[in-house]
Amino acid sequence: MRSDTGHQAAVLGAGSWGTALAIHLASAGHAVTLWGRDGALVEEMRHRRANPTYLPDITFPPQLKPVSALDEALAGARHVIIAIPSHGLRAAVNAAAPAIPRGAVLVSATKGIEEGTLQRMSEVVRDETGGRHAVVALSGPSFAAEVARHLPTALVAASTDPLAVKAVQDEFRGPAFRLYATDDVVGVEIGAALKNIIAIAAGVTESMNLGHNAMSALITRGLAEISRLACAMGGRRESLSGLSGLGDLVLTCTGALSRNRHVGIELGRGRSLDEILAGMRMVAEGVRTTSAALALGERYGVELPIAAQMAEVLAGRSTPAGAVGNLMLRPQRVEHDAANQ
Repeated sequence: MRSDTGHQAAVLGAGSWGTALAIHLASAGHAVTLWGRDGALVEEMRHRRANPTYLPDITFPPQLKPVSALDEALAGARHVIIAIPSHGLRAAVNAAAPAIPRGAVLVSATKGIEEGTLQRMSEVVRDETGGRHAVVALSGPSFAAEVARHLPTALVAASTDPLAVKAVQDEFRGPAFRLYATDDVVGVEIGAALKNIIAIAAGVTESMNLGHNAMSALITRGLAEISRLACAMGGRRESLSGLSGLGDLVLTCTGALSRNRHVGIELGRGRSLDEILAGMRMVAEGVRTTSAALALGERYGVELPIAAQMAEVLAGRSTPAGAVGNLMLRPQRVEHDAANQ
């Protein structure tokens, strides 16, 4: 503990990721409020000192306080961590904005692209808070359950504000929690969002027993696809070979805890998307991100063949086997041609 140096932090979003970050920060010595929109869940968390829906086996540290009122959650917060699914992010930040303390650093821990506006998550946060706060994007290979259990994790903190990044590095660090810094917010957020689409394809590949060769090719070409779009939008290619690109991609495509991989596995077994999602408590961001990514690809003139095929499967217009066949029969190209990677 470091209660002598800890600061007040607020985590908005009581799903698995928000809860895990709140547990980590409280264990690192910070006083943490964990806000959830579901009053019944918040009350149960207070009573059980655990999140019975998302992380039932992890006991909350004493410094973690579940709350259902935004003003109570945000009072005195030096850092506000936002871990809300992409489709609900704008409304939640809009509601929270008046109560966010002056000078607080906002940390976006959501991975996705907003449908309609096609904005990255940090852009949504900045819009709804009027640019009054520094915004840091937190990303990288991180299953919530492992972070909550204090298993070794390395993430990247991205912002154009170097002081805000340094503060997040300093105050979020723990014995099993390491952060790297970058100013490439675009590269980090696009890598974080699009890897979920490739993970759906990875689940399809696994459930169809297509083999290790196919999985390796998918991850490699998926990274190329993500990198094309990120660079077209102003991101740096080296960021996509880092934690929020390759690191997160490998984890999400191969890890048993991946929600998006689970969706792909079930699609490969012949289940409909509606049936799969009806049986899930947690959000698989790749489902929503797919159409948004294709719209961004069209805007920037970037081809996204894997995302395009996954969109067909998700919409029920193609079978998983048909999508694989379409990808394999595409015209062959030079691997590292700048225009067609």
